[in-house]
Amino acid sequence: MSPTLDAPHRLAASDADSIDQEFSFAGADFERVRKLIYQRAGISLHEGKRAMVYSRLSRRLRETGHRSFKDYLQWLEAASGSSADQEWQKFVNCLTTNLTSFFREDHHFIALADALRGLGKSNPRIWCNAASTGEEPYSITMVIAEVLGATCGAHLLATDIDTKVLATAQRGVYAADARGLSPERLKRHFMRGTGANAGFIRAKPELAKMIDFKPFNLMTTSWSMGDAFDMVFCRNVMIYFDHATQRKVLERIHGVMKPGRLLFVGHSENFTDSRDLFHLQGKTIYKRV
Repeated sequence: MSPTLDAPHRLAASDADSIDQEFSFAGADFERVRKLIYQRAGISLHEGKRAMVYSRLSRRLRETGHRSFKDYLQWLEAASGSSADQEWQKFVNCLTTNLTSFFREDHHFIALADALRGLGKSNPRIWCNAASTGEEPYSITMVIAEVLGATCGAHLLATDIDTKVLATAQRGVYAADARGLSPERLKRHFMRGTGANAGFIRAKPELAKMIDFKPFNLMTTSWSMGDAFDMVFCRNVMIYFDHATQRKVLERIHGVMKPGRLLFVGHSENFTDSRDLFHLQGKTIYKRV
């Protein structure tokens, strides 16, 4: 992403005064946002995220015609019906972060390949619960295709709380120079665009057929996931949760996995204090007890 696009999210102190002239944003408003996003998505925002919250939610005030955060938040909490549901989704989408690439933390995909060989032709079920714009689920299906074949009957559930990024994932279209793709994998698993689509690639249908994209909030109390999963990718999600929420989510993930199967987490996430649920198996890889 270009520095120009990133700039609104890194506001210097000197920028604050000019921005504050557009919308009123008091400390109580920030605390209210923190409370609401925690209730809705389990995300814990620290004080250092105040400028980010202002920058990202300001677009919602502009689009809804509110002149202060206080008015917008009061309106949001009082609203009802389908339009309210849509605005709550936009509120959450604004405050979630979606940084990803193909084959990020490549040691996970080496371990995935080994685990798939161990399962054999058993129609593996895998859940990627922070699918973002799709690079992670497509990376998983590429490994499945390479190890078991694209017609092995594997099923990947790819979910995210952010409906906007899920729509991008479902399209399966990326820049031809997307980070993390080797020339060999690009040639094998993607189709190159021509004409107006030159410079873009699309995931081949055999990859897309393995994936079921669905919006899902990890804070949902009822998890109706179907058959238990052989593997779960929950990477760089828990870092946004406090300890109590992490434990709650881990317990629920444990409940939808088969015993002895693998949980893949982010590089800065550590759950060794939940040994009753998962045992550390390798670098940021846990085995379900």
